[in-house]
Amino acid sequence: MITDTDKTEPRRTQVTADASPRDRKDAGRPAPADHPIHPLIGKRWSPRAMAGRPVSRGALLSLLEAARWAPSSYNEQPWRFVVGTHEEADFRERLQTLLMEGNAWARQAPVLILSAYLPESSRSGDTNRMAFRDLGAAEENLVLQAYDLGLVAHQMAGFDAEAARRLLPDGMEPGTMIAIAHPASPDSLSDKLAEREQRPRRRRPLREFVSIGSASGFADGEGD
Repeated sequence: MITDTDKTEPRRTQVTADASPRDRKDAGRPAPADHPIHPLIGKRWSPRAMAGRPVSRGALLSLLEAARWAPSSYNEQPWRFVVGTHEEADFRERLQTLLMEGNAWARQAPVLILSAYLPESSRSGDTNRMAFRDLGAAEENLVLQAYDLGLVAHQMAGFDAEAARRLLPDGMEPGTMIAIAHPASPDSLSDKLAEREQRPRRRRPLREFVSIGSASGFADGEGD
């Protein structure tokens, strides 16, 4: 539970992690963007190499504060975050059991988060079709804040959603799981995962998902 005693003054020195973005091991993988973008967005990615040492409570609260200030439809803020850290080892182990074997590497992360959302509008009681989108916006804030503090964050869909749903209070739906940690060398991974860490970053070109002046001007293709 977060209480008033967990509040910290917004002084960067209180929440800065050990490695700044320019010093970190994964800083050499900027996005090959076709147009100028903010460096924080360009350098964000989802590594699997994670150090097991603890993430400070101040840094963790900074990430969650960033999520708090995400935009949401009617300001309903339907997101919820269930957090397990090295300080709540038993509960973190419970979150670890939700991960599928393909994400076994994430079990060593010192922070595991199960995100969730409220599918019904607190305003009208109807289905809030924007709730999952709003959760995504909050998660992106959290991930960018993690990178700014020299941490790594990796969002995962590979977990037991039914078991996660049983863990959550009634009325909540699971979203993703997020591993948070200090960065580590890819050498800490299996050869297969280490190779994936070093693959070129790719995205679809704008022409495949942007249509200006028409609703049918999307180019065919599967990305460059």
